[in-house]
Amino acid sequence: MKAFLILEDGHVFEGKSIGSTDEIISEIVFNTSMTGYLEILTDPSYAGQSVCMTYPLIGNYGVCREDMEAGIPWQSGFIVRELCKTPSNFRSEMTINEFLVENNITGIEGIDTRTLTKILRKDGTMRGMITTDENYDFDECMKRIKAWKMGHVVLDVTCKEKMFYPGDGYKVAVIDLGVKKNIVKSLLARGCQVTVYPAETPAEEIIADAPDGIMLTNGPGDPKECKVTIAQVKKLFDTDIPIFAICLGHQLMALANGGDTEKMKYGHRGANHPVRDMKTGKVYISTQNHGYMVKEDSLDRKIAEVSFVNVNDGTVEGVHYLGKNAQTVQFHPEACAGPLDTDSLFDTFMNMMEVSK
Repeated sequence: MKAFLILEDGHVFEGKSIGSTDEIISEIVFNTSMTGYLEILTDPSYAGQSVCMTYPLIGNYGVCREDMEAGIPWQSGFIVRELCKTPSNFRSEMTINEFLVENNITGIEGIDTRTLTKILRKDGTMRGMITTDENYDFDECMKRIKAWKMGHVVLDVTCKEKMFYPGDGYKVAVIDLGVKKNIVKSLLARGCQVTVYPAETPAEEIIADAPDGIMLTNGPGDPKECKVTIAQVKKLFDTDIPIFAICLGHQLMALANGGDTEKMKYGHRGANHPVRDMKTGKVYISTQNHGYMVKEDSLDRKIAEVSFVNVNDGTVEGVHYLGKNAQTVQFHPEACAGPLDTDSLFDTFMNMMEVSK
């Protein structure tokens, strides 16, 4: 069956339908990772988005549910050059297409993903529609595409009630803004006792549970939509409880302390982004997935200093809060899939909790 990708700037790509045949409108982004397509499909940070994979052949090693970063995929759509129909992997349980159908994810294959990526890099991330209607009304589609808004998607992906994971070590409160499973696994691997809280849980409830540390997770959408959570983050910051924040959590911490964020032209999405540690000068390769960034000139240098920067474009990749046991990073130290260069930041978090005892 034919499928069409229609961008809000008028570009139309014709390809073949994969997955669900439901018509969807979403934000169109690209990811440069060569592997980890299942982790990308199940990363809650992609809620409201359709991801174009720049690597031309996707699905070679099939689907292993153990590798999923959430219980269900959150992407609206999936865009590939070629989808592998005969994966080779002893762990594979099904093909990617079967996974897309099972989870009602709309996709398109056979389009020129290189051209699509170049358009997004030149003109920026934009909205788009994937449809299998060969008789679509272009003008009507454009009206619907331009009227579409992502909204407050964090509320879609966050847990609905507290979840507890036992451990013999530090008590860590994880604020679920769209948490990836490997963040929780990274804490559990270090013996932590983990409680995961919904995104808008009152700070007073979290403080009353007496955690040794607090983690703010990754998540989707515009950080400024998270007004309730930002207010709670400020209250948590005003305590002496150590805080470690990743991705969206990093942005919310900046907003809670008078900083500002802005949407990037096309964001950082991939497993090969170099970041420099400002203290040591050492460069690490990181996994990233974000379309917003903290504006460096908005940070109050009396309370915050930049700890990491992106080597490619100089954007803020980490912030250390002065006089506080608080550190935030824009990239993913749990890196699944991706390089484990910055996994030691979890050990730094452990040390922060040890020092505060």
